[in-house]
Amino acid sequence: MYKRVRLKDTVEVPPEELGDVSPDRVKRLLQDKLEGRMDEEVGSIVSVTNVHDIGEGTVLPNRPGVYYEAEFDAVTFDPQMQEVVDGTVVEVVEFGAFVGIGPVDGLLHVSQISDEYLAFDGENQRLASNESSRSLGVEDAVRTRIVTKSIDERNPRDSKIGLTAKQPGLGKHEWLEEEREKREATAGE
Repeated sequence: MYKRVRLKDTVEVPPEELGDVSPDRVKRLLQDKLEGRMDEEVGSIVSVTNVHDIGEGTVLPNRPGVYYEAEFDAVTFDPQMQEVVDGTVVEVVEFGAFVGIGPVDGLLHVSQISDEYLAFDGENQRLASNESSRSLGVEDAVRTRIVTKSIDERNPRDSKIGLTAKQPGLGKHEWLEEEREKREATAGE
């Protein structure tokens, strides 16, 4: 999910900063340009951490800055298909729950939460079962698996990640703990 990668990119140094084309200055410019952006190959760039090499500057016609190619390390978030992830419910809607997993949110559709029917309780911002006392609400911790992924590089917030919790070992952490305690009690008899 999180990776440290070495990348290359071009950064524009504005004319007023040309007196200090240092690794720290280039790092700051790369952070401003790249952090929070989504790339199909490496995922979401969380942080630019270290600049290793700054190439020769290039001047382009009718452009005020000087362009430098830089090689740098970055921390990226790249969710993989079928990966199991822990997250926190950030919003509950009629059709499911949005789960924060790193810098992006995934959708846990109501049909993928439990075998029990979960009704939407808009007043309390939760999905609740009529069959048991189980409910899922904002700030609940959940363990899910990534089942679909559609990355939108131009608008990272429009990227879509589909999640499921309908497999053994997945679901709300509280439910997983209850199931573990039941297994231990049964094994001890």
